[in-house]
Amino acid sequence: MTGHSPGQDPGSAPEPDASDNRRQVLYWRLLARLFDPEEQAALESASLAVVEDIGLPPALLDPDASVGSVVQRHPELADEFDGLMTPEPEEDGERDRAAEVRRAALASKVLLNVFASRPGNVTADQLARWQSDAEWLERALGCRPGELRGGRGTARGAGGGVSPTGTGVGGPAPDLSRLLPEIGPELGAIEAGLVQRMRLREVLADPALAARLTPSMSLIEQLLRDKDNLSGVALANAKALIRRYVDEVTEVLRTQVEKSTVGELDRSVPPKRVFRNLDIDRTIWKNLTNWSPEEERLYVDRLYYRHTSRKTTPQRLVVVVDQSGSMVDSMVNCTILASIFAGLPKVDVHLIAYDTQALDLTPWAHDPFETLLRTKLGGGTDGTVAMALAQPKIAEPRNTVVVWISDFYEWRRQELFDSMAAVHRSGAKFIPVGSVTSSGRGSVDPWFRERFKDLGTPVISGHIKKLVHELKTFLT
Repeated sequence: MTGHSPGQDPGSAPEPDASDNRRQVLYWRLLARLFDPEEQAALESASLAVVEDIGLPPALLDPDASVGSVVQRHPELADEFDGLMTPEPEEDGERDRAAEVRRAALASKVLLNVFASRPGNVTADQLARWQSDAEWLERALGCRPGELRGGRGTARGAGGGVSPTGTGVGGPAPDLSRLLPEIGPELGAIEAGLVQRMRLREVLADPALAARLTPSMSLIEQLLRDKDNLSGVALANAKALIRRYVDEVTEVLRTQVEKSTVGELDRSVPPKRVFRNLDIDRTIWKNLTNWSPEEERLYVDRLYYRHTSRKTTPQRLVVVVDQSGSMVDSMVNCTILASIFAGLPKVDVHLIAYDTQALDLTPWAHDPFETLLRTKLGGGTDGTVAMALAQPKIAEPRNTVVVWISDFYEWRRQELFDSMAAVHRSGAKFIPVGSVTSSGRGSVDPWFRERFKDLGTPVISGHIKKLVHELKTFLT
């Protein structure tokens, strides 16, 4: 309860609550450390007093201590980090100021560890620690570890927006659920920057250090760009990391594809008369006239089986992907996606990668790992060289889909667009895709975007699931 000091005008504003002052100290320290590398002694000592007074470990203020190490020493804090920044509203509408101070201390720790970057080279240990801290931030935001950096983050908390008083230094612990679309890409950018500052070749040459690396899109990009400069142990470790990442992403995408490419039941094919296909409900219903009340027994004259055969039509899928510097993540995801479709029955997949030259990767389309090792990321963009390889593969236009993945910043725009329009008019399904990423980020040349729209084939630019969905009707 807040009272009035002697002589204070009862009509004046009440004195600040002690908890509000403590929380303000913690947030001022957070801001100071984010924007000024110099330590503020007064804020540090005041914050230490606050943390100790509320029963939290002083290690929360140690910038060299990861969130994981703090939780390891104080396991009771683990549950407090989960959903920390998506707090449930108080049932009676009253603020629990003491709880807000505690949340402020914990939130400051995880925010500083993730966003207060340090200059200089980055070691594998430092990258692994940052990735671990980023996972704790994702948990605090109500997401699964790794989910937010992949662009799939949706808070599982209360679902409310940012508290009106939650954005100020003196307000309660912030609810950041509405900021997830902005936070995810920012985390990805920070991680990419750390990877670029890491002496990757030295790390890869040490199996112990290489084993600590967590495969991510930014790391895979660096490995693919530098693979020609690696040899021996470093090259073997790089390949192992690429393989791990490919396998992880493949598992996720395969599930999405399999759910989207199940054909309709083919009732022209008699069902196999095996027990697993037995339709028990239909068998009982059709034989109800044979029920004997006296014996309480159902006599079955005929068994009924489910149709399991599905209609499949041989289809040709031609995937053309821009491997220039701006399309790295699309190249990786597209290569994996093509390999999954290549594994489906009666789907004939052809894969072409290009920058200023085109490369037919069809012989390796079934193996994304081998495909990626044959790519050469970077360079300019000339889609006409890719079209020269793609057009001969369109033997039966109405049985062919051409997926063209690029940002479409081309230097021979009209010539390329005319050839794409010709493919579309031939009867083939032409799908221009602006990006194939897990986050859906990517830009497309406005010139191409407008012309594809006029052609009746608007650019798909977004999450990789959109492409899977677009292919669903064609492949079933």
